Amino acid sequence: MAYLNDHYLKLKAGYLFPEIGRRVKAFCEANPAAAARLIRCGIGDVTEPLPPAVVAALHKAVDEMGARETFKGYGPEQGYEWLRAAIAKNDFRDRGCDVADDEVFVSDGTKCDTGNLLDILGHKNRIAISDPVYPVYVDTNVMAGHTGDANDAGAYARLVYLPCRPSNGFIPTPPKRPVDVIYLCSPNNPTGAAASREQLETWVKYALEHKALLLFDAAYEAYITDPAVPHSIYEIPGARDCAIEFRSFSKNGGFTGTRCAYAVVPKSLNAQTKSGEWKALHPLWLRRTTTKFNGVSYIVQRAAEALYSPEGKAQVRRLIEHYLGNAKVLREGAAKARLKVFGGLNAPYIWAKLPSGVTSWQAFDKILNEANVVITPGSGFGSKGEGYVRISAFNSRANAEEVARRLQAMKW
Repeated sequence: MAYLNDHYLKLKAGYLFPEIGRRVKAFCEANPAAAARLIRCGIGDVTEPLPPAVVAALHKAVDEMGARETFKGYGPEQGYEWLRAAIAKNDFRDRGCDVADDEVFVSDGTKCDTGNLLDILGHKNRIAISDPVYPVYVDTNVMAGHTGDANDAGAYARLVYLPCRPSNGFIPTPPKRPVDVIYLCSPNNPTGAAASREQLETWVKYALEHKALLLFDAAYEAYITDPAVPHSIYEIPGARDCAIEFRSFSKNGGFTGTRCAYAVVPKSLNAQTKSGEWKALHPLWLRRTTTKFNGVSYIVQRAAEALYSPEGKAQVRRLIEHYLGNAKVLREGAAKARLKVFGGLNAPYIWAKLPSGVTSWQAFDKILNEANVVITPGSGFGSKGEGYVRISAFNSRANAEEVARRLQAMKW
């Protein structure tokens, strides 16, 4: 007899984005004329082509794979040394952060890394998660058995929820009681808020005091325009002893369909065993990676390396400027539509507060049916996201301008 992992049965409904896909599919089938003018500002998927430097690197790597002399088979599961070195130097050491090459682990996505990291963490941890937040953090903990059942509002027992509201700038503050593992995302998905240096210093101080672990998702750091906002948790003194950082090439280099990301696990980072001993996390993550993962393809890693070339860096800047330009257009359009807007300054997401009495899913259906635009309902990110919607700036400029016009034409 085969037995299920019963924890999966605790998951609420469907994962957010498949549910959006189901509703959009039903709408398109029922309204073929409207489907032809549909614009998607829902999931955070990029739309612009890969940077030319990346395309050139891909072609060159494919040619190498076509010759016996330069063919590559299995590579190191944790990533080729030349890519890890480029990451550590350009993203960290050049910015004054102490990160060694072998503390970088190349992967196929931050979504995967934040979920897979639970393999090396125990079941006794008290886990704190922002609300609203990227739903993968919650769902992977449910799957791993780190929570109890969900209540009617969708909140899971044994998770500590950290409310994010306009009053705290949508950046969570440390809880009054100690917790063991904290998920932080800055710039934040979905709210677009970016944590200040002072806010991150508060979290590092809390983590060091309580011997807690910060899981810092910096997938959108390339969108930070405010020079006072840190790009990495490791800009904060002491963070190497309490934080793992996750980054992705998806939203800066357009790798959503190419798949490459990385996690930084400092060798000075420790966690406690059941017997009370302190053990380093770095060798455990290395063992997990080399056991359960065969590594990102050579071709894709060469493409990622090209992002650090002078040409690649310039092309990435232009991509970021394009999407942030869209965000400005959408912010202004949503504001003129009488929605209260947040985000869109250091992130590619606009977080819009709905008129009183309108739920997130009601707004989703209304915007889909009346404006033929797909957005993301805020309630899909947690109970504190109710009454908001997320609008993605990943699109063409023409589409962003058209969405702004359609939003302004709606009546609430």
